[in-house]
Amino acid sequence: MELKRVVVTGLGALTPIGNNVKEYWEGLKHGKSGAAPITYFDTELFKTKFACEIKNFDAKDYFDRKEIRRLDKFAQYALISSDEAILDSGIDLNVVNKHRVGVIWGAGIGGLETFQNEVIDFAKGDGTPRFNPFFIPKMIADIAPGNISIKHGFMGPNYATVSACASSANAMIDALNYIRLGYSDVMVTGGSEAAVTQAGMGGFNSMHALSTRNDDPQKASRPFDANRDGFVLGEGSGALILEEYEHAKARGAKIYAEVIGGGMSSDAYHMTAPHPEGTGVIAVMKNCLENSNLKPEDVDAINTHGTSTPLGDVAELKAIKKVFGEHAKNININSTKSMTGHLLGAAGAVEAIASILAMQNSLVPPTINHETADENIDSELNLTLNKPQERKLKVVMSNTFGFGGHNACVAFKSLD
Repeated sequence: MELKRVVVTGLGALTPIGNNVKEYWEGLKHGKSGAAPITYFDTELFKTKFACEIKNFDAKDYFDRKEIRRLDKFAQYALISSDEAILDSGIDLNVVNKHRVGVIWGAGIGGLETFQNEVIDFAKGDGTPRFNPFFIPKMIADIAPGNISIKHGFMGPNYATVSACASSANAMIDALNYIRLGYSDVMVTGGSEAAVTQAGMGGFNSMHALSTRNDDPQKASRPFDANRDGFVLGEGSGALILEEYEHAKARGAKIYAEVIGGGMSSDAYHMTAPHPEGTGVIAVMKNCLENSNLKPEDVDAINTHGTSTPLGDVAELKAIKKVFGEHAKNININSTKSMTGHLLGAAGAVEAIASILAMQNSLVPPTINHETADENIDSELNLTLNKPQERKLKVVMSNTFGFGGHNACVAFKSLD
């Protein structure tokens, strides 16, 4: 069976460094940090007092009061970015066969704020189980794709993928395969997360996963730097419209890039820590190359998982050297988490968009905040430090890994 070709025809983003795709790209190319003191709650007793929140966001600008009551922030973010992507794609919703348009969405946690607030309210009560009737439908991770399909009448495949921080990358791979195999013409895919809450910050702090650089938040996310001390929690959403190539061509759609393949693997090692030699990461990139029919020397750039944790950054770069050999030195490696923070289940989608925009603009966004070289990292690797680098990009890969050992890698190719 010959697989269908799949292209990206629409993008949408709501991030800590830009509330739409245009603003997001401006933030990326100028090395903007999205980290700042938390405004959502009092952080006096918290170890980490900062995060990468969405800036200048008011739900009332997008939803009426009833909708706000029914939607957790992670679902609000999903609807906003998917609306932008659908509009950007130029798909005529009055003409397209909605039975062949699906939604596959990623979220690592889902409605954490809703869960947190409902449980706190119950604990303050007298034991009578008084819960908001929207508690469950606001909280569950699959409500985001459900609401997207309900709003637009999309009746194709519809579900959520949950693989921690790899969730939206897994969603993209599933969406790719539904179109490749001929089951759908168009898929809305991506991911969203809104975990900057007391429970989110407290939980990640208890694991010693977060940076505690409270005196200088903007420089806290520093992938590959010798003095990195953990990731910076972010929030937001990224959406992509994937479309069968001939379907897109027939309607004269603009095409951002071709999605040429995806790889998946498991570390099978530890609940939260990566294998120190990056064995699962080696496997996922090899799987992606094979699935994409690529040779290692075809790859021009890799947007790494690069969270700014002591173990993870080294393991990923070891894996890149193992997979790409001498060619690893010719690859532009970067981590856009240095700017956006870690968007958890939304990371894969937001970083895929960064990869696609890098190809579109022949510019690799920087890994900011690097000050001190790590002796455990090969100094010959081009980590795109502190400044963007101009480069014509033909093939870009994006890595995303999650707690539980989930690994996903997606490859994009320019049609120019």
